[in-house]
Amino acid sequence: MLRQTTLAAVCVSAMSIAATAHAGFDSFVIRDGANGSPAILTNNVYVTGATEFVISEGGMKAALGSNDVNGITVGDITQLAITRHDDTTRFAAGSGPAVAPYFNLWVTDGGGNYAVIANEPSNGAFQPLFTDNGDGSKTYDLDYADLANKTAKVYETPGWNGNSSWVHALFGNDPLTFADVATLEISPPPVSYIQNAANGVGSGAPDILGTEVAYGVNWVFGDTLSNYVSGAEGYVVSDFAVAPEPTSLALLGLGGLAMLRRR
Repeated sequence: MLRQTTLAAVCVSAMSIAATAHAGFDSFVIRDGANGSPAILTNNVYVTGATEFVISEGGMKAALGSNDVNGITVGDITQLAITRHDDTTRFAAGSGPAVAPYFNLWVTDGGGNYAVIANEPSNGAFQPLFTDNGDGSKTYDLDYADLANKTAKVYETPGWNGNSSWVHALFGNDPLTFADVATLEISPPPVSYIQNAANGVGSGAPDILGTEVAYGVNWVFGDTLSNYVSGAEGYVVSDFAVAPEPTSLALLGLGGLAMLRRR
């Protein structure tokens, strides 16, 4: 009886971890502006505990990052979601600030090469995915099927300014789609890779300013997409999520259930 109780506790614990794993995002600064740093605040006006990113000048850049799905491929993404609450109509329709944020995925070929794969939120083909919730908020709730035929931009790898990056060399197409890069694994590079100038990782890459620690999945705010109107708020977001859960946790939960059934 004691053994069965212990197995049940392990199984419940594992399933609880897996159920909440996709909520694990951290906010961080990527790059300061000439006159200061992006402000990352708590905003309770729309949703209790919403996160606000104030990008008060060009060049500032901040993000929400998660390592919850490191190890899966781009084609295995079943959810990449975020809800934005601030008034997007203060910006020109279809402009970067109106349809931000955009996402960055650190990917690897497993052979020591890394790159950032990003969407283009200002691309007209992508904008219908930013859905109106009818209450003033808008949501990206994406899966691989949504992304497959959309343009995928490649950054932060030697040669990324042209089509000579290892990603383009591997898949050939220019421009690429997310279907082209579906087999690449989501995985951030080690700090040593980012700090090695030969790898061409710029100051705008999605990693923590000062430590260069990176996350596999990132929702990114700012850069050339200035979002600040004097006296107004910044980007206010909540309900950010990525799925599926880490495979090891999901298998542990299923394994625990199987053991209980056998007993």
